[in-house]
Amino acid sequence: MSDMITADLVDLDLAAGTKEEAARSLAERLVRLGRVTDLDGFLADVAAREAQMPTGLDGGIGIPHCRSAHVTEPTLAFGRSGSGIDFGAPDGPADLIFLIAAPSGADDAHLTILSSLARRLMDPAFTSALRTTTSPAGAAALIRGDEEPQPAPSPSTGTGSTAPQAPGAGSAKSADPAAAEPAEVPEPAEAPEPPEPAGSAPGTDSGTSTGTDTGTDTGTGVRQGAGEPEGDSGDGPPAPFRVVAVTSCPTGIAHTYMAAEALEHAGRDAGVDVAVETQGSAGFTRLAPGVIAAADAVILAHDVPVREKERFAGKPTVDVGVKAGINRAPQLIVEARDKAARGEVTAPVPADGGEGPGGGAPVDRAGEPGDGYGTRLRTWLMSGVSYMVPFVAAGGLLIALGFAIGGYAVDKAPSVAEHFAWGQADSWAALMFQTGALAFGFLIPVLAGYIAYGMADRPGLVPGFVGGAVALTIDAGFLGGLAAGLIAGGVVRTIQRVRVPGPLRGIMPVVVIPLVSSAIVGFLMFLVIGKPIASLQSALTDWLSGLSGANAVVLGVILGLMMCFDLGGPLNKVAYAFAIGGLADPNEGSLKVMAAVMAAGMVPPLAMALATVVRGRLFTKAERENGKAAWVLGASFITEGAIPFAAADPLRVIPSAMVGGAVTGALSMLFECTLRAPHGGVWVIPLIGNPLLYLVAVLAGTLVSAALVILLKGHARRTPAPAPGAGEPGETHEKVTVAA
Repeated sequence: MSDMITADLVDLDLAAGTKEEAARSLAERLVRLGRVTDLDGFLADVAAREAQMPTGLDGGIGIPHCRSAHVTEPTLAFGRSGSGIDFGAPDGPADLIFLIAAPSGADDAHLTILSSLARRLMDPAFTSALRTTTSPAGAAALIRGDEEPQPAPSPSTGTGSTAPQAPGAGSAKSADPAAAEPAEVPEPAEAPEPPEPAGSAPGTDSGTSTGTDTGTDTGTGVRQGAGEPEGDSGDGPPAPFRVVAVTSCPTGIAHTYMAAEALEHAGRDAGVDVAVETQGSAGFTRLAPGVIAAADAVILAHDVPVREKERFAGKPTVDVGVKAGINRAPQLIVEARDKAARGEVTAPVPADGGEGPGGGAPVDRAGEPGDGYGTRLRTWLMSGVSYMVPFVAAGGLLIALGFAIGGYAVDKAPSVAEHFAWGQADSWAALMFQTGALAFGFLIPVLAGYIAYGMADRPGLVPGFVGGAVALTIDAGFLGGLAAGLIAGGVVRTIQRVRVPGPLRGIMPVVVIPLVSSAIVGFLMFLVIGKPIASLQSALTDWLSGLSGANAVVLGVILGLMMCFDLGGPLNKVAYAFAIGGLADPNEGSLKVMAAVMAAGMVPPLAMALATVVRGRLFTKAERENGKAAWVLGASFITEGAIPFAAADPLRVIPSAMVGGAVTGALSMLFECTLRAPHGGVWVIPLIGNPLLYLVAVLAGTLVSAALVILLKGHARRTPAPAPGAGEPGETHEKVTVAA
């Protein structure tokens, strides 16, 4: 690791008040050493990873990290904060901050070294040594492993020795999660049965101490060997309770290996044999089938789908997010033992790709076990929309360019396959229009197909596409595609639950499921519900065509509020999906809706950028830098450009953005602006009807939103901060935000 961190990449007096400032301060060191080529681009990648899940961990640790095209070589920088920085950990701010930067195509060896660091962060002696070192070179040596930390103090006195180095959150901050929670382990002692005494068997210890495996190899996963299970029946103490676990996170660099280490520690403390398979960026080595077969329970700590999850079917399973594996490892061990004691097992996964614990749909595997039906329904619909958007963007822009070059009569042009003049602009316009129209023709089938895929995995694709094609044929439009996808997914999920004889299982996914599900979906869409949905779609189209006056303005306000409420989140996507659904069968009303949606979506980043220029002192240095990028993002209709501002101060930024978006949406509808392109921002102004008034609508909303956020932030700045120690935690946080 000598080339990954040096003394120049260590800041023992990190002067930063927010996680954004901390990331920027450490990233600037990476830039100075040539490890990062584009500071803002890299920080955007870090922020995107942070938006997926906070990177703060119990014990005062923050690990902002990402894979980025702007990183030249795997690198990490370390900062120590005296006051603590909020990285979203449940127990308060972090004082040890590790910025991990990996190239997009980092080789396995380097990623393995980074994963070994993630495992060491779970060692209290390691974190304690980093809190007490006074030399950047010494800190770098500790992180590289050139120096070994002194053994951590005993649990009974450990907090006293490390408390002085922890941030203001108190002595609890100085303890590692794995060491901080043993007090809760005895609680579950009622659940452990025979394995408890044998838990300290040598095999357990040796298995979990394979630090040299660094996480690529399952390390703990192969320590017992594939053939161990049968050897336990001899004389001697009873075999320990066995748990196999899988850990994974979106980037597969840090949380994956920290969760593995925490589970191993918790297993040692509880007398449980834990074998972990880390599915990280450096790949993964499968647990031996014999180890899985001998396991008494399974723990899945993941934020991305577990690969080959069907291997663990038929066993008591605890399924949680990866951070729970880090912060609640002892409780997960207890929960696994409780499930095993009660005999709770997951259903075996059929060979037909059915939906069990391992064969479930992609969005089910990535979701939380406690998600309700409404949450899953939204996720299924967003799965279809996300796959549909590229078809809409490509097809819509090509159609719009065709109209721009060839005029509105271009849709009457003959097929370019039969008539094409290389030197005539009209022929090129017709080529663009006809290619775009073909891309648009896939819109409804793709929507339906990938809704079904989100519900039932690959077996849902065929009936989903068939149902979408039927919806297109009977003019059921966007609503028909939604219904077809949900029906197809539901039908496949139902078929997958049917028990079939062994000889037929091999042909289920390639013959039986596509045949039966397509027939059922076709019958339902053609003869049962397709026509009513088509009538509803026709009524919606007629309503949009007749939109004018106050009704149009009200719709513009609603769409503007939705676009700016969560800045690219589910509600934003619903409004956008409504708009692009209208482009499938465009009329004057649907084109107005598309224009209003895009205009409102441009407002939040533009307003934040303007506010940082007008009253820069109300914003942190990092926010002012983000403001520069927000000009381009907003102009390009990338609403997410306002997320860094909303994350830092949501109670002022989001309402301001919503008001500005509502103003813009209303004005766009009032001015009867139209848009045939589904994306592009100011770059598609030539394709917008009433372009000057459209720009006026965007400018008005931007000014309103910027003025509001400046007013709210200025008022908060003038409000006296509470006396130290007198306020509630929320008030303390408010003070930090304003001061920044």
